[in-house]
Amino acid sequence: MTPISEIQSVMHPAGADAAIIYQFTWVLFVGGTVIFAIVMGLLALAMRRQARPITPGVWILGAGIAFPVIVLTALLTWSTWRTGQLVPQTSHKALSISVTGKMWWWEVRYRDPTSNREIISANEIYIPVGESVYLGLTASDVIHSLWVPSLAGKRDMIPGRVTGLNLRADKPGTYRGQCAEYCGEQHARMAFHVIALPRPEFDAWLARQAQPAVPADTTVLQRGREAFLAQQCQTCHTIRGVTDVAPQLDARIADAPRLGPDLTHIGSRRHIAAGTLRNHRGTLAGWIADPQAIKTGVFMPPSPDLDGETLRALATYLEHLK
Repeated sequence: MTPISEIQSVMHPAGADAAIIYQFTWVLFVGGTVIFAIVMGLLALAMRRQARPITPGVWILGAGIAFPVIVLTALLTWSTWRTGQLVPQTSHKALSISVTGKMWWWEVRYRDPTSNREIISANEIYIPVGESVYLGLTASDVIHSLWVPSLAGKRDMIPGRVTGLNLRADKPGTYRGQCAEYCGEQHARMAFHVIALPRPEFDAWLARQAQPAVPADTTVLQRGREAFLAQQCQTCHTIRGVTDVAPQLDARIADAPRLGPDLTHIGSRRHIAAGTLRNHRGTLAGWIADPQAIKTGVFMPPSPDLDGETLRALATYLEHLK
């Protein structure tokens, strides 16, 4: 099992690019501290009465020209050398995953190597450990920015354009990411997780995600499934094997892109509402009942007409989709 560490810090690098950024962090922090101390020392020296004051030419040439030229040249040389060691952004010979930023969640698309069909998930990016993964990034509404501090730097996601970011995790784990570009009212609650698995575990996970939803094989699950359809949840969400065969779903709706996340395997996700809540029956029920109380401004409306028993059945059904 992959440990649920949910690290989100540049101080805990778990990839090659993150290690370089980590070095930049310390060099700039330590360098800035040393320079500040030297400047304060020179200021204190200048304020003292001296029998033989230093001539203005020495101050100008030494502290004003020589010191910053030497320091900045050294920093420029080192940073240029280290920046050149960052992984180039290329999709060649790498697993490609498409990520679309939306207000306020993340749509993640994989390609099934068996059928070549798209596998759609949300708010979690699974990658194999030790392999370079290329993320094709875009946005559907406003500018977002994807940032996983423990693995790589930031990359903007711009509507109508595709940008790229390479990720590589050197060890298994769960790494928390965040939207790093203010995108509206719930920007702070637009998180996601990168889960790095050994290659066999990743392949097994991808094969499970390619399957349609598991059947509703109990009375409670069947009631939850019927409640999902009766509430017209399928107009915004997809459950493969359910919404695409539901007789009451208009063909035009079936072919239209969905406003909300794909829920085919929502029960297998660790969080809902883009990292806001841990995923279990209780939080699912609370989210269905009144999402506006949790993330004000989201497009999902509340469900005040659902009685308690039906609400619990619907939450149980969604939790069952793994």
